Amino acid sequence: MNKNASEYIEKGIQIQEVDARDLENQLVRTAALMDRHQPFVVLLTHYQDLVQTDHALDYLLLSRLLGVRIGLIEEKAAILAEENSFRHVHVSYGKDIEEAISKVVDVIVTLPDVREKYSKRYMAVRMLERPDEMLALLPPSEELIRVAAEQRARLLFEYGKTAYDVIAQARRGFVHGALEETLTHAQNDTGHSVADRVDKILTNRWIGLPLLIVLLYAVFECTFTLGAYPQEWIGRGVEALADWVRSGLPSVWWSSLLIDGVLMGIGAVLAFLPNIIIMFFFLSLMEDSGYMARAAYAMDKIMHRIGLHGSSFIPMLMGFGCNVPAIMAAKDIANKKDRALTMMMVPFMSCSARLPVYLLFIGAFFAEQKAVVMLSLYILGVLLSIVFAWVMQHTKAFRQPKHDYVSELPPFRRPTLRNTGLHIWERVADYLQKIPAVIIWASVIIWALTYFPTGNMADMEHSYLAMIGHWMEPMMRPLGFDWKMSVCLLTGLPAKEAIVSTMGILYPSDAALSAFTPLTAYAFMVFVLLYFPCVATITTLRKEIGAKWAWFSVLHSFVLAWVVSFMIYQVGLLFSV
Repeated sequence: MNKNASEYIEKGIQIQEVDARDLENQLVRTAALMDRHQPFVVLLTHYQDLVQTDHALDYLLLSRLLGVRIGLIEEKAAILAEENSFRHVHVSYGKDIEEAISKVVDVIVTLPDVREKYSKRYMAVRMLERPDEMLALLPPSEELIRVAAEQRARLLFEYGKTAYDVIAQARRGFVHGALEETLTHAQNDTGHSVADRVDKILTNRWIGLPLLIVLLYAVFECTFTLGAYPQEWIGRGVEALADWVRSGLPSVWWSSLLIDGVLMGIGAVLAFLPNIIIMFFFLSLMEDSGYMARAAYAMDKIMHRIGLHGSSFIPMLMGFGCNVPAIMAAKDIANKKDRALTMMMVPFMSCSARLPVYLLFIGAFFAEQKAVVMLSLYILGVLLSIVFAWVMQHTKAFRQPKHDYVSELPPFRRPTLRNTGLHIWERVADYLQKIPAVIIWASVIIWALTYFPTGNMADMEHSYLAMIGHWMEPMMRPLGFDWKMSVCLLTGLPAKEAIVSTMGILYPSDAALSAFTPLTAYAFMVFVLLYFPCVATITTLRKEIGAKWAWFSVLHSFVLAWVVSFMIYQVGLLFSV
């Protein structure tokens, strides 16, 4: 600890004296103590020395941002007499660290006679930083020692640094973000580093968002351009394999099941795997470098207008990968209403499961504007989530006074090949795991409904699937969707990837997609973007915010998807005449 800082207990309140001349370094210690969930006061010493250097600190705003009482050492008596009305805040350490903390907490809560002197989160963090110190305060547990050691080893492998160093960096970024909002530097201050100057650009309210859009456009362009060749190779390979298998098998129902059902369904999903790898390679670089946190900071002003803050944008960005971990990440938001609203906004984000649908239609109908069309879908999801949040903030359930928050800016890091590879593998593994769990079963069911009762895949119009589709068609026809398109949407309920496998069965060739037009294709993609979250997402919402809001998310998403797709299709028809 810095020699100019001191800590002690007085009147049951933990007090930290902080030298105003060394704010950033000493407030890092403050960030560590905040997780204790104890009454906490910070007293500033040598404040006049700070003022004499032509700096000014809005320590009242800093108090609100950090959630602790902060004042001058001269005002100690008055501060201690105040009622502690500040909300609790803790540092968000990022997805990997938070996952490690959660695993350790899961073990701590099972221990008998756990001391309540400190919060379980604080104990878990200390078990990752300095386990020997915390083990003296906890009952003996081999399981706790094992899990904490495993998580420290995992973090060391992923970051190339100890958990202690990674956590310290996150705290420093948290403090840096708070001081950016509250500490006014002198006009002649030339001590800004290159990183500070880059931060000024990336977090600028006018430059930050356009830059994010440009970068996402570049990512999508690379996804389509670089992924086109392996996608075509996989497609040809699946077709060749299907022809080879068909030539060696008799023309019976089980061979049709194997080829037209399982093989074509799986092949349709696997064809887009290279695009997913490429896309998440670039997104992982943006996340690991610290850029995504700066994108969230740039969104802070916009999020404030709907009653939220920039840190709510972090789970939204994570939702581009998978909605489930993004919802779990929103648990770090301290305010209950903000946390619930952020979780309900996450399904608007276009997760990787929707990506194969976009790739299929954009490649077929928007060859000249691939990246632009893809970007429009992602931006539409974000904009509609913001509109949704603004509306909900004006309802009784979510109405609340505005409050200040700090946006954490982690230090810039050089992405490592190892860490980037791990993040890509997580996404790829999640994608591939759905093949045996969902895609095969969905493909078999769709094949059976298509094959029977006629016993002929070519006679789909008289199949059980057609009966279901024709029942749905009147509701979906105003959107430009026929019965086949409607059925494809139905199969996407368990997992959006199943839409592509279903289309691989119903539309066995590119020529079969002639039922679509560019207008219906775009309306279809928008519907896929907005309608029912997958089963895993609904289950997670139910667990975190209750069945009522989970069902509300299901219903409002379908209504919104129908309305927006209807507007796109009908307005598009007016301009196409």
